[in-house]
Order: sequence, then C-alpha cells, then structure tokens
Amino acid sequence: MGGGDEMGPNAQTGRSSLSDRISRSETGVDSEQARQMTGERLETAAAEVELIRLAEERRRRIEKLRLEAETLGGGRFTGEGIDRLPPEMQEAFWQQIIAYETAEPSDLFELVTKGGVSLPESVLISEEHLSDRLWEVIYFLSSLGCYIENTDHLSDRELYTLLRERLLHEPAILFPDDPNYAYHIDTIGSGSAEDQQLYLTYYATDLDRDLWARSWPDDPLPARIPCPFDRDRLLPRPSSRRFEPLM
Repeated sequence: MGGGDEMGPNAQTGRSSLSDRISRSETGVDSEQARQMTGERLETAAAEVELIRLAEERRRRIEKLRLEAETLGGGRFTGEGIDRLPPEMQEAFWQQIIAYETAEPSDLFELVTKGGVSLPESVLISEEHLSDRLWEVIYFLSSLGCYIENTDHLSDRELYTLLRERLLHEPAILFPDDPNYAYHIDTIGSGSAEDQQLYLTYYATDLDRDLWARSWPDDPLPARIPCPFDRDRLLPRPSSRRFEPLM
C-alpha cells in the first residue's frame, strides 16, 4: 500500500507533464494556423480594397468621358441605357463616341483613287467590264471599314454612277484599324421623300408598311415591288472584319 502511495504522485506528475506537452503542441499548431489564416484574410482584404479602388477610378473615368462626349455632341448623346452595361463596355462606348466626334472626315472618292482604284465616268466603262469595276470599288471600301447597303433596286451601272457622282463625295468618318467599327453607306438613307418611297416599295417589311400607313394615313403607300437585282446578300459585311463577335 505504501509503495502504491509513493507511485501515485509520480504517476500524476507524469500524466500532467504529458498533458502539458500535448497542450503546448496543440497550441503551437493552432497559433500557426491562426497566423496563416490571418495572412490570407489580410491578402483577401487588400485585394478587395484594390478592386474597389480600381472600380472607383473607372467610374470617374466613365463620368469624365460621358461629360466630354455629351459636350462634343451638343447634347445629342443622352447615354440612355448605357449605365446598365458592364463598366468596361460603358468606358469603351464613350471612348468611341469621343473618337467619332473628334475625327477628321475622310473623302472616300480620294481614298479610293489614291488606293489604286480608278473611277472613270460610267459612260466610259463597257457593259462587259462594269461589274468587275463596281465590285472592285465595293471591296476596296470594305477594306476601309465602309459598307454599302440597300442596293438591290439598282443595276450595276446605276449603283456605280450613284457612288461615283454622289455617295463617295459625302464626308465619311472612318477607323480602318478598328475591326469593331463600321461606316455604312445606305443608298436610300438620305431621308428624302424619294428615298422613303424606295424603302417602302422595295425593302420595308409588312409590319413597317402597316406602321407607316397608320402613322401617315394621308400619304399614299406605294405598291410593293420585288427587287429586280440580287446583290445585297453578296455584299461584304462588317462581321467579316471583326476579330470577335459583336457586343
């Protein structure tokens, strides 16, 4: 019994020492994990702060661009709906507006002829060579990011003459190096009464014609006539230049 009494304290001391060692060991592991978790939280917090800073900088840039674009446009650009786009698209939109408003207009006739495409008067081109000459002009324009629309009511000679005598002399804003920009030449886009009648005759959908008739009941609606030519589906399109799908 006495021997048992003497071993009791030693055994208890041994158990206490082992418990202390285990506790210290566990505490050491927990502390290391805590330091690691704290470091990760600090890194995450710093990254979040940086994202907030960058977002605020972009917001300020967008607001500055918007004000500049609206000033250049004389109030024509309200930006309605633009604020629903992702910030990067908003910024790109206003940058494009400013670039357009500050760009110098180009003379298409001069660009075409300087590019090596001759533009003789229509009467000097034989019927045999007229189509080739017309498509040479069309493809050269597309290389500049310039595209022609609504041509199926015109013969090759009529379209060539319209381009040479009028449309290529209208000032054009071009960005040939920007695959996401396109300048359009609409052969019936002048807004004249004649062009409106051509649109209603050859190109307007049934819905468009019905809307026109209800909006202007006193104006006669021309009869629909099928387009006599089939060229528009073959014309170059902006998508053929873009490096990525449209936004």
